[in-house]
Amino acid sequence: MASTLSHSRQPNASLLAIPLALSLIKFLIHAVLNFDGGYGLFRDELYYIACAVKPAFGYVDHPPLSAIILKVNMLLFGDSIFSIRLIPALCAALTVWLIGLMAIRMGGGRWAVFFSCLFTFSLGNFVMSSFYSMNSIEIFSWTLAAYLVVLIVQTEQRRYWIMLGVVLGLGLMNKIGVLFLGAGIFAGLIFTSERKWLFTPWPYVSGAIAFILFLPYILWNIQHDWAHLEFIKNASEQKYSGLSIISFLAGQLELNNPVAILIWLPGLVALFFSPFFRRWRILGFLYLVPLLILIFNKTSKDVYLLPAYSVLWAAGGVWLERLIQQHNWAKYFAGAVVVLWGVSTIVFIPLVLPVLPVEDYIAYSKKLGMEPSSAEGKELSELPQFYADMFGWEEKANSVAEVYNTLSEEDKANASIYSNNYGRCAAIDYYGKKLGLPPSIGSHNNYWVWGTGERRAEPLIILGGKAEDHAKVFESVTLMTTSECRYCMPYENKVPVYLCRGMKEGLDSVWPRVKHYE
Repeated sequence: MASTLSHSRQPNASLLAIPLALSLIKFLIHAVLNFDGGYGLFRDELYYIACAVKPAFGYVDHPPLSAIILKVNMLLFGDSIFSIRLIPALCAALTVWLIGLMAIRMGGGRWAVFFSCLFTFSLGNFVMSSFYSMNSIEIFSWTLAAYLVVLIVQTEQRRYWIMLGVVLGLGLMNKIGVLFLGAGIFAGLIFTSERKWLFTPWPYVSGAIAFILFLPYILWNIQHDWAHLEFIKNASEQKYSGLSIISFLAGQLELNNPVAILIWLPGLVALFFSPFFRRWRILGFLYLVPLLILIFNKTSKDVYLLPAYSVLWAAGGVWLERLIQQHNWAKYFAGAVVVLWGVSTIVFIPLVLPVLPVEDYIAYSKKLGMEPSSAEGKELSELPQFYADMFGWEEKANSVAEVYNTLSEEDKANASIYSNNYGRCAAIDYYGKKLGLPPSIGSHNNYWVWGTGERRAEPLIILGGKAEDHAKVFESVTLMTTSECRYCMPYENKVPVYLCRGMKEGLDSVWPRVKHYE
């Protein structure tokens, strides 16, 4: 296949300096904030650490790659907050870099690259890059896959199909939402001139590579009764049941800063209707198809679409540069958009990054008239769930340790610690190491898969729940203390800690009944 280079450009030093500078700025923003740990470790971060300690081919609520990456990261740099959050900071920086490269390859000059990289600093990207999870890795993997699609279109070199298969496969091993990206690529091949590739083996080779890399997680699910599908079903029917198509679409404006719609929406329109972008039309499907899938799902979280915006930042930046070149007034429009975007980002940044002391944040959000929010329909207090879930974990471990230290040496050797919430279990495991606590057991997601451990669970320390429920299983249930936290989620405040003795039936027989995938 012959390569054509109309409406495209090769990277050069002067152009590459722009994404390099902005990606470095993005990394430094997160690195500086992570030095003091912000508000503390997020609930899910503690759980990812627990998963990294027990590497496997799969977990109930996510594929294994994020845990493997974190395991390697902890071996190299330790498990401090700064080191744990090093990966999302790097992913954020590399995402900026790749979007700049995309804009260059799509024919953009200096202003196009600047605009594309600048608007990558979206509120949603700041959130997802501020703590460790599979989400920052997902955004990077989608962007890398999109860049490989750009290279396939521009160079028509077959080797990029092999690379794309590897990226898609590893992306699936991080988060299965990459399936939506794959659907977008396939639709783009069908409905654009790139369909010529369908008459070659290369897209199928790419798909086969992705499938082979993803196969271990499929086999893990087969061995565990399709645990991930059960998790998705329960999450949709329970904690995400309050979400709607309207909340999903409204969230797109909030996540990206409402002003940014003046960039990403024209970028989307240009990909489908502008003659200049005709050869890049396949990229539009990388956004449109995931959008339609998530809308069809009806209870999708707004952040699920966040990785798909990478192609729109690149296309939007090139569109805006061309507008300036074609119309003298457009430079004033571009200047106004950048200023409005910059001011609004500064105004809203405390809502997505812990840049203010917590008391100052509460006062600031009240001045803005921003009510605390939760995607899960939880009761809230002074903080949104994202921030509230960074408080109270060390206090819970300390409360459990207080009870554990009242035990005799014989009881300590046999005692187990249980909770029905992976955040609480993971907090005990992370903070409990320096407190001398044994590993926790739990009924939530992969803690249930990990089972009851090797101890006799006699006595059993239980964090949370109701005494009358525990009394159905134990002869003796004693409330020992209550764990309190000032800014945590209301249901995580005043959590009771019980000491339970005399289990009426074996722990192994109770275990199947307490499974909780959600």
